[in-house]
Amino acid sequence: MKKTITPWGTPLFFTAISACFGFYFLFSAHIAVTVTALVLSLFALCFFRVLASFNERMNAPHITAVCIAAGFVLGLCAADAGQNKVNFGIPHEKITAIEGVLLEDPRALASGTIMASVSLQRSSIQNRQENARVSSKGVITVFFPPESSQRLREFGRGTRIFAEGALRSNEHGWSFSAVSLHIVKPAPQYERMRTGIRLNLLNRFDGKTWGGLALALLVGIRDNLDNNLTAVYRGAGLSYILALSGMHLAVITALISFLLKRPLGLKAASITGAVIISLYCLLVGPMPSLNRSAIMYLLGVLALLGSLPKNSMSILSLSFLIQIIITPAAGNSLSFILSYLALLGILITSRQISSLLGGIIPDIVLQPLSLSCGAFLATAGVCSYFFGMIAPVGILAGLVIVPLTTVFMVGSILWLVLDLFSLSFILSYPLSWIYRLMELTSSLAGNVPAIRANPLIVLILSIVLLLLIAIFEQKRREALLKLKSFT
Repeated sequence: MKKTITPWGTPLFFTAISACFGFYFLFSAHIAVTVTALVLSLFALCFFRVLASFNERMNAPHITAVCIAAGFVLGLCAADAGQNKVNFGIPHEKITAIEGVLLEDPRALASGTIMASVSLQRSSIQNRQENARVSSKGVITVFFPPESSQRLREFGRGTRIFAEGALRSNEHGWSFSAVSLHIVKPAPQYERMRTGIRLNLLNRFDGKTWGGLALALLVGIRDNLDNNLTAVYRGAGLSYILALSGMHLAVITALISFLLKRPLGLKAASITGAVIISLYCLLVGPMPSLNRSAIMYLLGVLALLGSLPKNSMSILSLSFLIQIIITPAAGNSLSFILSYLALLGILITSRQISSLLGGIIPDIVLQPLSLSCGAFLATAGVCSYFFGMIAPVGILAGLVIVPLTTVFMVGSILWLVLDLFSLSFILSYPLSWIYRLMELTSSLAGNVPAIRANPLIVLILSIVLLLLIAIFEQKRREALLKLKSFT
């Protein structure tokens, strides 16, 4: 008889959990705690290895011990690699200018200041007493004056710049307040092509009341997004709608599947979709939550082709391991943490919630409600810690906003296609109407007070609720089995 393996028993799951523990807890813990954890892992590995030599049935615990030990080491190495180690080469208090490469597309802040991450190449001292330029390394945040906005947009990511100003230090690391900007070297050709596409989209949506939202949802450009709308979404617990993630990628993949599945077949359409998604991620830029979704989509294609097991928990675990290996610094971002926690909560609880509420709530509402509840419970503690509050109203508001957002995204893509033939006016009014409806819904939800509580209490309560859901579902299944045996 073939033994089935639950998602919790997969080696990838145990590796990912231990890597997560090593990345977020052991690396910042006291060295004695880290050494103790590694020694215990090594001891467990040797213990189960000895048992496996006497009894083949002990191979499963042996494999699990190997995965846990490997996960700890992987997490510690990724955490170390993800640290931003800045070395200016000269005393930082003397620095008056920097030179480096833009690592991301510059973003406009509400004040008009332009912000971008820069990979340092050189630091300079330029005054009457000293004049020196030395090699530097590390990543710092640079704030450019508003008048630099147009030039930064035109040159974009990958451009080598020279800026004069003053260096700053705070709890988030180093930053540089620039007073001047000089372009040292344009970005590589492929980066300039990418920037050209983004500028074209900015120009095409310019002047539309809903254009800023369309740009944010389609390609992550939030420069033209209404600040009031952003604040309303945040207050209503709907900020995740504006951050490119799995929901947005699902809309694009659904369109790809709809257009290509019939003419190409399922497997060919999936491979073509993987290529399109990869190009789309290059266009959008490095966004941890979007990259997580893209990696999972690519892994899903491999599972469809038979190269990987079709197990959602294993695919999520493998995606986490791949992402912290390729981009370890992304693991420290809030969007990365919330993205994985939300999907983990969905995989753990959505079915249980659906089973418990089945027959009570209509099916058309039950599935999205279950997904929202699972994601909310898994992320409540983190949101409370970073934002100081949680907005449960977002669960209900999302039932309206998510479908509207999906329709709005599809409409915006069709608008771009029709605009090529000067027929976009057909969709301009419907998109404006949907935008106003989304604005009204989020405003109403934002009027509901958020809950402010101690993050630890929120975390404990969310864990208790998750456990209660699992217990009630288990009791329900046991009752159904007894009823079946009786009948």
